[in-house]
Amino acid sequence: MTDQAILVTGAAGFIGFHVARQLLAEGRPVIGLDNLNSYYDPALKRARLDVLRAERGFSFEQTDLADRESMADLFGKHRFATVVHLGAQAGVRYSIDNPQAYVDSNLQGFLNVLEGCRHNGCRHLVYASSSSVYGGNTKMPFAEADRTDHPVSFYAATKKANEAMAQSYSHLYRLPVTGLRFFTIYGPWGRPDMAMFLFVNAIMEGRPIRLFNHGKMRRDFTYVDDVTRVVSRLIARIPADNPAAANAPSKIYNVGNHHPEELMHVVGLIERALGRTAIKEMLPMQPGDVPATFADVADLMRDTGFAPSTPIEEGVRNFVAWYRDYYKV
Repeated sequence: MTDQAILVTGAAGFIGFHVARQLLAEGRPVIGLDNLNSYYDPALKRARLDVLRAERGFSFEQTDLADRESMADLFGKHRFATVVHLGAQAGVRYSIDNPQAYVDSNLQGFLNVLEGCRHNGCRHLVYASSSSVYGGNTKMPFAEADRTDHPVSFYAATKKANEAMAQSYSHLYRLPVTGLRFFTIYGPWGRPDMAMFLFVNAIMEGRPIRLFNHGKMRRDFTYVDDVTRVVSRLIARIPADNPAAANAPSKIYNVGNHHPEELMHVVGLIERALGRTAIKEMLPMQPGDVPATFADVADLMRDTGFAPSTPIEEGVRNFVAWYRDYYKV
């Protein structure tokens, strides 16, 4: 099994879980890696793992990305032809108070992945970047060729660094790399620190929801099933030498809905799905945050045929249905 297995890091995380599940459904064996840390409730991560373990072709390695020796051993043992690197320390606000966690996971951890790929014949590394690399850009929609040298959070800085690190390995060692700038992914099994989860949880418990920038925010909410389909397609699309990347086999794509939603509209959809009215606490802009995100996905559509197909109304209903079922409320 391991000769053809795809390594998915962050497999107990939100996007990693869904990508692993998609690959398994396609009959592709997966080795999932996660450290099951306590950034948010590890019980949710273990519940995702239980779902994956019930699938044929899945095996799990509990390993920390920052553990250099363990990572070298894992890559040496399996010699993965394909790596989908979705494990990282996530969260903009957490990075303000805990920058060291981002150095360990997003910088040292990513270097260990790059080294594993370099030394063990990896034919394609697909890795997660983030729309946060666009920082304070005001031109909308964000396009891959736009400048990304003004990060407004340390999380964004580590994701920008990941892109530069991947590009250097692609150039130096001819390692094919594809970076994915994700835009506000949401859906069932989502992260408890993300807006939709926080809103549903607070409304169900009768607590106020916190709306920053006095609710005047726009986000390119992207449904997770749309994301997993495009990741699956991109695995087979190994980048050719790219003139825009110093002729290295390197490519970066925006992965978004190409349709930013007003945050207050999304809150209204959640209220409707729950049959409850939110108590709204209007707050000023948070440090490290941006008022709007909006993805130009023309490159992705041209190269993969990707078109986001899940309307926000359907996605919110699906998330709320999962939340009620999982928490038995």
